Amino acid sequence: MNLQPILGNFALILFVLAVITGIIWCLDVFVLSKQRRRAADAALAEYDARTAKLVAEGIRVDNNGNRAAIEAAHLRQPTWIEYSGSFFPVIALVFLLRSFLWEPFKIPSSSMVPTLLVGDFILVSKYSYGIRLPIINKKVIDLADPQRGDVMVFKYPKDMSQDYIKRVIGVPGDTITYENKRLSVNGKPVAYSPMDDYLDDQHPVYHKQFTESLAGTPHRILNTDGKPTLDLGTVENFPQREACDYSYDKFTCIVPEGNYFMMGDNRDNSADSRYWGFVPDKNIVGKAIVVWMNFSNPKRIGSIQ
Repeated sequence: MNLQPILGNFALILFVLAVITGIIWCLDVFVLSKQRRRAADAALAEYDARTAKLVAEGIRVDNNGNRAAIEAAHLRQPTWIEYSGSFFPVIALVFLLRSFLWEPFKIPSSSMVPTLLVGDFILVSKYSYGIRLPIINKKVIDLADPQRGDVMVFKYPKDMSQDYIKRVIGVPGDTITYENKRLSVNGKPVAYSPMDDYLDDQHPVYHKQFTESLAGTPHRILNTDGKPTLDLGTVENFPQREACDYSYDKFTCIVPEGNYFMMGDNRDNSADSRYWGFVPDKNIVGKAIVVWMNFSNPKRIGSIQ
């Protein structure tokens, strides 16, 4: 699932705006404001001299209002500086919050149904797996590792400009087997409990629905009758594919060090690690933690299982 970032490449836009407004703000604080102060002092000195001369000549002058107006006129910020100075702290705060704490996304497709629906607006924790530098996404502080069952956002390995969201199925060193639409991790079958069939709102189709318990994390998954366990024709030649063994109704992958195996909860309608390979640690964006809005279904608001 290719996620839709709110307002496109918002991080880069915010960064550029923060830099531009920050430079203008610093220039005004350390240079331009002092120049305006000197110009105001010079204008006031000239005005005071003229006033003193008039008083010496016996002319009465009420200069309080005029003097204040002259000072205010010289100290007034140009409009472009005033707006930049006002916007800079707001832009900087939003950039820092979005880069290091939380980032919003919109779900555009159904590969994570029933956990996430089309139109869900989700919030992703940027710090759950460590602190990364914005724009270049380089980890500088390691806080934790993704765990099986986490819903994780990451950069699509074949196109780093795209953000994807899937569930973590395998962590480094795991042996993942998917046979007859059932998972096994390190030789242990994952527990499944059947549920009522699920009606897809986007397409009038019923899917088989199960509760899957992965590493103690229960979540719902879907299977579609009539679809094979694996579409071998769409499996790509991805890096370290030699770690996987494919057949018609089964595959087994050993997750390489520093990589993760990801799958969508809508198992038969998800392009994921089965087809395009592993997700390197450097591609991680963050952990999806909450649905904060769905305008067509406000009841969707809540934590993500």
